[in-house]
Amino acid sequence: MRHPLGELRAIETADGSLSLHSDHFDEAFHSSTGALEEAEAKFVRPAELETFSQNSELKLLDVCFGMGYNSAAIMRSLPPASPPRLQWWGLELDPRPLGWGLGHKPFRELWPSGVLQRLEQLQRSGRWCDRGGHGSMLWGDARHNLKKLPGGCQLDLILLDAFSPVHCPQLWSEEFLAALASRLAPGGRLLTYCRAAAVRSSLRRAGLTLRSLLPAKGERAEWSSGTLALKPRTNKALAAEGPGWTSLSAMEEEHLNTRASVPYRDPHGDEEAVSIQRRRELEQQSCDLESTSAWHRRWRSHVLTNRPSTRPESDDKQR
Repeated sequence: MRHPLGELRAIETADGSLSLHSDHFDEAFHSSTGALEEAEAKFVRPAELETFSQNSELKLLDVCFGMGYNSAAIMRSLPPASPPRLQWWGLELDPRPLGWGLGHKPFRELWPSGVLQRLEQLQRSGRWCDRGGHGSMLWGDARHNLKKLPGGCQLDLILLDAFSPVHCPQLWSEEFLAALASRLAPGGRLLTYCRAAAVRSSLRRAGLTLRSLLPAKGERAEWSSGTLALKPRTNKALAAEGPGWTSLSAMEEEHLNTRASVPYRDPHGDEEAVSIQRRRELEQQSCDLESTSAWHRRWRSHVLTNRPSTRPESDDKQR
């Protein structure tokens, strides 16, 4: 039987948490610095969960649920005294990673019993329901299943953790990102490890405000470790700096004016990776934007002079 992610191989990350490597995408599910630390730094902290109280609802969509680290870490970190009622949806292509995690004691021991029960219910039936809320998993192609969310549902958080754009451009296309942005409530946030100019430019064109995520503990200092994209609301602007994020630097802003910012396009939401990549390559060749290599050269000398531990580099392969 052919599985959508190909063969899966277990790996241990630097913080001791377990992860997987997909043979089909030739990529690990998580940063080598730590699966759990990545979930905390790139999804939990910038979500500012303390702003959700017992009298509110938290509507969350997890795109590429995988082993479940990101959602489980969010659930574990909700204010214990007065947690909001959680309405949760997950989009995932392959059920094996969750089953693999639940079959390993070190993974199970990371989570409180209530969170673990939710993961187990998702594995058994694709749903969970308890006094704290309810959740549903939609197995299959995320591009198609996004349309199955309840009509009019406005999300507070979207966790976007697909494989990198160079390997899975289907879930970083202009059209898919615009569809996600349209699902956000005013003040809602999309969080992702990805810093690619193509992705950020698409999110900005979808009307979202961008911030740059700071490195996770143990992660090599880079010019960015991910992206927070917020749907503006009229009465409250997003602070320039916050827990786990900062404003885009001049270097990052200029990156959005290079050929790296040419978007991935998937007009009908059904194309394969190779055709999406080819369309983008042709558009890059014909556009009059600055070359990404020129941006590299200009900022490399500046960055190496001022911050030797960082350097501008290709981001479409970034995990």
